[in-house]
Amino acid sequence: MLDSRAQTLLKTLIERYIADGTPVGSRTLSRYSGLDLSPATIRNVMADLEELGLIASPHTSAGRVPTPRGYRLFVDTLLTVEPLQGEQTRAIQGRLQADEPQRLLSAAASLLSNLSHFAGVVMTPRRASLFRQVEFLRLSDRRILLIIVTPEGDVQNRILSTERDYTPSQLVEAANYINAHFAGLDFEKIRAHLQSELASLRDDITALMHKAVEASNRALTEEADPVVISGERNLVGVADLSDNMDRLRRLFDLFDQKTSLVQLLDASSRAQGVQIFIGGESELVPMDQISVVVAPYESDGRIVGTLGVIGPTRMAYERVIPIVDITARLVSSALSHHG
Repeated sequence: MLDSRAQTLLKTLIERYIADGTPVGSRTLSRYSGLDLSPATIRNVMADLEELGLIASPHTSAGRVPTPRGYRLFVDTLLTVEPLQGEQTRAIQGRLQADEPQRLLSAAASLLSNLSHFAGVVMTPRRASLFRQVEFLRLSDRRILLIIVTPEGDVQNRILSTERDYTPSQLVEAANYINAHFAGLDFEKIRAHLQSELASLRDDITALMHKAVEASNRALTEEADPVVISGERNLVGVADLSDNMDRLRRLFDLFDQKTSLVQLLDASSRAQGVQIFIGGESELVPMDQISVVVAPYESDGRIVGTLGVIGPTRMAYERVIPIVDITARLVSSALSHHG
């Protein structure tokens, strides 16, 4: 799409903007690009880049700044990532020694934050949402105690409010059916089975089963905090984010509610290697001024979670990408050996 001259100028502009945080003018580009071009030629190329939506002019300045689309082209095709040196890798490895997975993931989040100076995030492994058996106990007319036993023998209790009263024999019948047909399956499979088998089951029992399945799923998945976050306060010091109170509020809502954060991290767990989500181009990133650099991590060859850095779009990607990459690899290795 761009000739080499335009690519060099775009790369120089983005690198200067990341380094200095001020809109970049043609004189700066002339000095840093290494190209022997007249100011008029540089201005023409800048006008073309602006027309393509890769850079924009803030009203207050003669210089230009990158757009999300410009950043995307930069990280996909123009960025030169330097791999970490052996001693840096060993230093990171030394800080990821932990005797149990939860401590390891907390250490990884704070390490990502310290090394990037932004926020480190780790999506924790999903607990296996399976059960060994369930039981129902009638508490009163329309309240039932659901007892869920996990494959490891943990017991969870949930109270269900029902639309109608059930007799003890109906409750035994429903529990027997669930245990016989669904024990050991994950909840997605159970839902699919329920949809296809509902026609053959009596109406009064199906409503109870639906409630039991949803309550069991919640009980087994909401135990662990889905995301470990470290260093979100670092982002208060980032001018691009802190110069606007509304923006800061939205950023902290993202950390507080965690739902959209989990969706974002979950989406990236389906791909290999480091991925970069740039605000303004990804529906998953709620703010234009934020980028998320993430990579999945594994345990025994199976992807179990995602980790990464949340920072401003104006971040030194060539530095952050290898940090995220090596941390994901080292966490994978530590989890696999731990098992």
